[in-house]
Amino acid sequence: MQIQVNTDHNVHGGERLATYVTTDLEGSLARFSGWLTRVEVHLSEDAGGKPEDKKCVIEARPGGKQPVAVTHHATTVDDAYAGAATKLGRVLDSRYSRAHDHKGSDSIRHMPAPEELEPVEDKPQG
Repeated sequence: MQIQVNTDHNVHGGERLATYVTTDLEGSLARFSGWLTRVEVHLSEDAGGKPEDKKCVIEARPGGKQPVAVTHHATTVDDAYAGAATKLGRVLDSRYSRAHDHKGSDSIRHMPAPEELEPVEDKPQG
């Protein structure tokens, strides 16, 4: 799983922020690491002058599936990232569970094919 962190020129933190986000996502998304190929984090500041002007968008790309993106606005970059990471965890958990579990058990789509079928013997009735 490749993680890429992007910031606009208004967000400060540099390499320290990128390292923190990368490490945190590697830990929180570890159970999806075989399923996800890439995660992109975009941290920015909206110039609207609103109290919640920090924004974090996280896009996760599951192999062979449509990308999943979440957005969270907050007053600080840390809160925006934390909110988006929490949302992403819930969305991925839901999608991963739907793709791999069916009513609490394995889906037939993910079960291995039977090796060899045994012949059924006719039993005499009587």
